[in-house]
Amino acid sequence: MTSFAPDSIVLNRKLPLWYQVSQSLRASILGRSPADPLRLPTEERLAEHYGVSVLTMRQALKELEDEGLISRHRRRGTFIEPDARRGTPVRLLGSVDAIVAQQSGMRTELLAHGPAPVPGGLTEHFPGLTEVAAYHRLRFDEQTGEPTNHAVNHVRPELAERIDLDDLVRWPMTKVLRDVVRADISRITDTVEARLADPETARLLQVPLLSPILHYTGVTYDTEGRVLDVAVIHYRGDRFSFTVTLDAT
Repeated sequence: MTSFAPDSIVLNRKLPLWYQVSQSLRASILGRSPADPLRLPTEERLAEHYGVSVLTMRQALKELEDEGLISRHRRRGTFIEPDARRGTPVRLLGSVDAIVAQQSGMRTELLAHGPAPVPGGLTEHFPGLTEVAAYHRLRFDEQTGEPTNHAVNHVRPELAERIDLDDLVRWPMTKVLRDVVRADISRITDTVEARLADPETARLLQVPLLSPILHYTGVTYDTEGRVLDVAVIHYRGDRFSFTVTLDAT
């Protein structure tokens, strides 16, 4: 039986290895195509793939099993749950793969794209630029069909020239920039605030006007400190929660 082939990862020794592996595998699972096999490779082969010990791999798999993304069967192997619910709480620990996992696994509709003036609140991130490429996307729960979040990505024009729109329907912008455009991402800073839905957000997310939403801003930097992308995402407050885990090391 053919096994599912997860993406590779460059490990950061400052973060727990099991966490990085679990988030990378989670992103691969949520971003898989319907034709991909559901069976995962053995613990040993996965450990070799990620360059970690079997014990570390086992801990990473336990995390995904607890989340309901995989099921493990003695003598049969480990399988992806095809109907696993995507709208689970997100734990952020600072890795790029955590951001990719956070944004993966939902049906996505590209609403609009094209050049746009740099929004007033983002001018500090794009010094010297008057325009960016803006991508508006709406994500839906795969089980209920309800809209769950509205994302607007503001990307440097020279990077936008290398973005395939079909990739944005399948993958998060972070994955497209890193794995397709090959941008050298060094870090992403996240800010999450509670806000009230304005008329346009309420319309897109199909929630009452002034209902609570989560306002997320993610700023992606390259190794030279330049901002590559600023993502502004509005999440339905009744469907998402954010949990931040701080590394004590």
